[in-house]
Amino acid sequence: MLQDDLATFEAGNVHPFYGTFALGRDVEWACRQFVLNMKEDDEEGIGTFLNIAHKSPAMLGDQVAITARIIRLQGNAIDCEFAVKVGNRLIAEGTQGQKILKKEKLARIVAELTGG
Repeated sequence: MLQDDLATFEAGNVHPFYGTFALGRDVEWACRQFVLNMKEDDEEGIGTFLNIAHKSPAMLGDQVAITARIIRLQGNAIDCEFAVKVGNRLIAEGTQGQKILKKEKLARIVAELTGG
């Protein structure tokens, strides 16, 4: 874990542990690997949910390992569960969801939301 992964906000560092926002980013990336292997060139993944339960802190310099597996695959929806560990110690666990959509559908959604 790096300095940028600590719980730090505009007012400064909160504590010397792996921040929830950094952990969320990292488990999203781990789960996204399934989408990258499954989607077609004209498709993209979009997140639908992220649930994280912290169990133990990870500190600066710790070697963090994230494992993810698919627990539900239905239509274009992919739900994963993940575990984050330092050695044998569980740091966090949770679930994450994604959908694979056609890029043209995503473009339509963006256009609708931006008035473009």
